[in-house]
Amino acid sequence: MPDTRPSARLRRATDTLAGSGVPSPRADAELLLAHALGVSRGEVRRLTVLDRDLPDAVVPRFEELVTRRAARVPLQHLTGTAPFRHLEIAVGAGVFVPRPETEQVAQVAIDAARAAVQGTGSATVVDLCTGSGAIALAVATEVPGAVVHAVELDARAHRWAERNVAGVRAEQGVVVHLVRGDARSALPDLDGRCDVVVSNPPYVPPGAVPRDPEVADHDPAVALYGLGPDGLEVPRGVTRAAARLLRAGGLYVMEHAEVQASGARDMVVATGGFEDVRTEQDLTGRDRMVVATRGPRDDAGHADLPEGAGRRERLAP
Repeated sequence: MPDTRPSARLRRATDTLAGSGVPSPRADAELLLAHALGVSRGEVRRLTVLDRDLPDAVVPRFEELVTRRAARVPLQHLTGTAPFRHLEIAVGAGVFVPRPETEQVAQVAIDAARAAVQGTGSATVVDLCTGSGAIALAVATEVPGAVVHAVELDARAHRWAERNVAGVRAEQGVVVHLVRGDARSALPDLDGRCDVVVSNPPYVPPGAVPRDPEVADHDPAVALYGLGPDGLEVPRGVTRAAARLLRAGGLYVMEHAEVQASGARDMVVATGGFEDVRTEQDLTGRDRMVVATRGPRDDAGHADLPEGAGRRERLAP
């Protein structure tokens, strides 16, 4: 007769996941059992100590989840959520799963937004290429007084962002203004008025196929590949949009790959209009984001971009 004790099922699941190359087999097994039971991971550990038989209906559900995880379906797709700072973000097929390293990118934007609120009583923040809406929602929920706008072009990702924005509004009363549009040309009414522009755009170079099957096979290509030989073609358009949107003294922060630190700084400098262009690290000490301050604007509030740059962006599809 099959052993239905939690300890036995977790040992079996851990072995299965480890044999399939899952990086954190025990943790994933515990999280999948917690999802199957509808309890927390801490409760699973308590049940393992008690080690009483699992309910009959839970066992096949757990086995199905383990089988799919062994096939390298992302853990977050199986549980339906991804943790991001203090939030649980709904994710699934068609949207990029937010990563822990992006939490520090959000922190830089949050700190800048808080400083703006302290100085003037409010802050206007724009999250370009918002994906699931994770960064925008982190800023909106952690910075009272911030007015947050989020832009996403891809239809499937936009639907996930809509779901997350609606969920946070219902639970916490926090509003994010979500727009479906091209990050390069969106929100023209906010030109020169924004305190913070933050972005985690696609930036993977075309030839750098991710090694992990969870990324290569399940994260949407539109959220990964930044186009151009260096992967920074999409980020260039986002950076020009940031120069257009930011007020003088406003902050721009954009995530990039560790190997792109120098290229990302050069890209921001070449865009024009920015000062104090620098690289900052994530919590593991890796070069992970470019940060820059918007320089002076002309008397009419227009960006001092290279000749024709603003015109090209406004005509982008």
